[in-house]
Amino acid sequence: MHTPDAARACPRAALPAPAVVPSAPDVRSLYLTVLTWAFTLFNSVRMLAYLPTIWAIHTSGDSSQHSLWTWCTWLGANLTMAAWLYEHDGRRLGRAVAVNIGNAIMCAATVVLILAHRPSPF
Repeated sequence: MHTPDAARACPRAALPAPAVVPSAPDVRSLYLTVLTWAFTLFNSVRMLAYLPTIWAIHTSGDSSQHSLWTWCTWLGANLTMAAWLYEHDGRRLGRAVAVNIGNAIMCAATVVLILAHRPSPF
């Protein structure tokens, strides 16, 4: 049974302190920081991931196992993404734009090597 005297017997100071829960803006800010660094890390690693393919084409002199269509598609996707980000971010050359330009350069290098090591159609 709950009585007014029972409520006075348990003063508020005796209750445990409430857990500190970060506010929604703090959680979102942390999330965006982690996301930005993850994007930067994985896309920087991706820049290095092109090198084995470029090296394999160069050393073997054979690009027949590599799809020119696929590499041109990736080149176009990276270029248009860089342009889209640039335009939608107030025409600023931000980190994401630079990463997409770097990926486009690596795709272009691969396309050039594929073409250089393909037999001429003429």
